[in-house]
Amino acid sequence: MTTEVLRNDAESRYEIREGETLLGFAAYQSTPELVVFTHTEVFPGSEGKGVGGVLVRAALDDVRAQELRALPVCPFVQAYLQRHPEYADLDYRAPRSTATD
Repeated sequence: MTTEVLRNDAESRYEIREGETLLGFAAYQSTPELVVFTHTEVFPGSEGKGVGGVLVRAALDDVRAQELRALPVCPFVQAYLQRHPEYADLDYRAPRSTATD
């Protein structure tokens, strides 16, 4: 079975599921300009299998698709951003580039 990441606005979290089974979530608070990631949790039995990385990558891709930025209060999301420079432009703590063509 494959995993799927969905944004659950009613619960203010991104959820990763395998079928009907919830494997983990990334809680957030949203503002008009950014998404604050407050807590990420992967449930026992799914830890150490890359589930958290898949979850955070999909959440950050969704933030990018919404043309927002991310404020990683959660240590897991902070570490993910440090390890994946392709998402550095989403980090609210980093100044936006002023470079022009």
